[in-house]
Amino acid sequence: MMDLVVVLLLCGVLLLPSTAKDVPFDDNYSITYGNDHVAFFNQGTQLQLSMDVHSGAGFGSKVNYGSGFFDMRIKVPNKDSAGVVTTFYLSSNSQYAHDEVDFEFLGNKEGKPYALQTNVFARGVGGREERTLLWFDPTADFHSYQILWNPYHVVFYVDNIPIRIYKNNTASGVGYPSQPMQILASLWDGDGWATDGGKTKTDWSQAPFIASYQDFNVDGCPLTDNQNMDIQRCRSPNYWWNQRKFWKLDSNQMKAMEAVRNKYMNYDYCSDRNRYPVPPLECSSNTYE
Repeated sequence: MMDLVVVLLLCGVLLLPSTAKDVPFDDNYSITYGNDHVAFFNQGTQLQLSMDVHSGAGFGSKVNYGSGFFDMRIKVPNKDSAGVVTTFYLSSNSQYAHDEVDFEFLGNKEGKPYALQTNVFARGVGGREERTLLWFDPTADFHSYQILWNPYHVVFYVDNIPIRIYKNNTASGVGYPSQPMQILASLWDGDGWATDGGKTKTDWSQAPFIASYQDFNVDGCPLTDNQNMDIQRCRSPNYWWNQRKFWKLDSNQMKAMEAVRNKYMNYDYCSDRNRYPVPPLECSSNTYE
């Protein structure tokens, strides 16, 4: 861990504008399922999802967004969490050709590391998974998980450190998320695939599993009912995340991201030749800046 900290200090990673505010959950979000598996604390500024053999739980934003910087502070389930999936993501909820940008925390046996999986769906095509072993214990405290989505790229951050970029390469025929998307989060049973490819199952004797969320402020471009026309407004440079300085990472941010990826990434779909004998188009089209 110290090696990474030193690298990041030397790189002088640019701190993103702070969006954290003690906003009550009900201002921007509502429960989507599992109402009896949800608890609130600190005047509604902290939410706890629980999962047992009967149900998990989830919540979502009250409106869709066309761009933004989406930040959530999360503490994932501890103990033996194999098979348990904690999420924070954006989704267009389209029946066909949907767009989606995912953070998925894949639980593990006690003492083994969590994998943080990211994925991008565009025009209904996903399968773009990357997995990173975090350099801290995500069960011990809250950490910030952030998605910057603008017309130029999607950037995944952990505590302001970029860990992945997905560029807008539509000019090269690569799909890019461009539909209105809702902010969603959930705690659910994924033991068919989440841990050891589904070989390690959920141990229900460890239930209830608890995931906690904070920071319900939303720094995004909200959309009205006329979403398809209104989304053009969400590309305006009047929103800070669309300004030129956020079109690409600077050299220090790139060094920080490369340090994380070189040390902690343990799966990259672009390198999986068993799955993709011919790499997807975006893998050969300058994925990074």
